[in-house]
Amino acid sequence: MKTLSMDDFDTLYRQYGPMVLRRCRFLLKNEEKALDAMQDVFVRLIERKSKISDICVSYLYTMATNVCLNKIRADKLRNGPEFEVIAELVEDNASSLNEQKIETSILLDCIFSERDGKDRQIAILHYVDGYTLEETAEKIGMSVSGIRKRLNKLSEYAGGKYGNSK
Repeated sequence: MKTLSMDDFDTLYRQYGPMVLRRCRFLLKNEEKALDAMQDVFVRLIERKSKISDICVSYLYTMATNVCLNKIRADKLRNGPEFEVIAELVEDNASSLNEQKIETSILLDCIFSERDGKDRQIAILHYVDGYTLEETAEKIGMSVSGIRKRLNKLSEYAGGKYGNSK
């Protein structure tokens, strides 16, 4: 397993820093707190560099969300409850299709840690990106029945390992 170098972090910071900052701004509604949270996300990456071999967008997005929610909780403990802010966050997150895609992507990362790369591509195209079986087959260069068979096997595997087949 290759650990991430400081050059990798520089590249990640330049490439994904703006996305992380947007997420932090959206959740915290405060520029200064958002900048601090963004820095915390990348500091955590550096602290965990020996445990991380590859970074995906969903990992950074989830990490930014968790850092921000922890900051909101800490502020709430210090300053008392801010129910309006929390209610707005819950409402925004519950209705967000993007959140569902990220959760699906994280689950797929767990499932595919033990599977081959083609299965991962198929599942992401079909379940995350929303391509039909025909579109997925065309992009992968397989038959529709081959795609369907692999998705069924993945569903059985995920259901057995994670307790839910759909």
